Amino acid sequence: MDLDTVRTFVAVADAGQFQQAAAELTVTQQAVSKRVAALERTLGVRLFTRTPRGAGLTIDGQAFLPHARELLRVAERAVASVRTGRRPLRVDVIASRVAPSGLLRGFHRAYPDIELDVVMLFDVETAVAAIRSGEIDASFRAVGVPGRPLPEDIESVRVLDEPLQLLTGPAHALAGARSVPLAQLAGHRIWMPGIVPGTEWAAYYDDLVAEFGLTIEATGPNFGSDALLDTIADTPALATFMGEHTRLVWPAGHGLRRITVTDPTPVYPHSLLWHRDNPHPALTTLRTHLTAPANGHDVPGTWTPGWVAP
Repeated sequence: MDLDTVRTFVAVADAGQFQQAAAELTVTQQAVSKRVAALERTLGVRLFTRTPRGAGLTIDGQAFLPHARELLRVAERAVASVRTGRRPLRVDVIASRVAPSGLLRGFHRAYPDIELDVVMLFDVETAVAAIRSGEIDASFRAVGVPGRPLPEDIESVRVLDEPLQLLTGPAHALAGARSVPLAQLAGHRIWMPGIVPGTEWAAYYDDLVAEFGLTIEATGPNFGSDALLDTIADTPALATFMGEHTRLVWPAGHGLRRITVTDPTPVYPHSLLWHRDNPHPALTTLRTHLTAPANGHDVPGTWTPGWVAP
């Protein structure tokens, strides 16, 4: 059903005259007559009768009028739902406990009036496809996996270099250390179930292992962070890497230790990705918020893989 004909019908019904409706719609009276006639043909009924005082609704016109008004209201809501700045900003944070989720929470605290939809997508290909299709507005990712450049229509900006820490149980050989040089971790078993080949974090840890001779084990099923913490707490021979900004809560009896890694400190590079033609005004606000802090990248004493975008 043509909404212009419906809108014209409502205008004539409200005005009671074709001529006045034409003036309100800024079209000719002939155009109004043609639209009403077209709507009557579509519905198969007469909607108006001509009277000396103008146009009166028929019984069918009276029955159709409230539905016509509702059609126009629905159309207005549909347009408003996608109008620039009217819909929530939809952002992928990968997972709820990791640094990108914290970055977006900080943005929400700074701009509580900006509506957000938070989604969690697993891999970079899915995230990029969702950005290009308009399913999401932005995604946090590590940019620059070897052999997989971003499409030309996808922009990125590096927003956070997150230091990795060593997480151990109370009986681990390094549990009493305040800090540990990265080279000293060679020979220790670092257990990280859930590293999936082909992901950006798998590429990151592959390079870390190759450069510093570490042993990272990704064997066994991934039962989530709670099960990982249980195992690390109970197994003196195992440790794991954890992002400094990863939010975890464990029972007091676990006695887990977060230990700073130095010389160099491996940092995980988080970038924000978006489509260059995305007009959502809140996207600009998000980018400005994330890049405002004085957060240096590639600073002395830190390490990132060579493929990471500067």
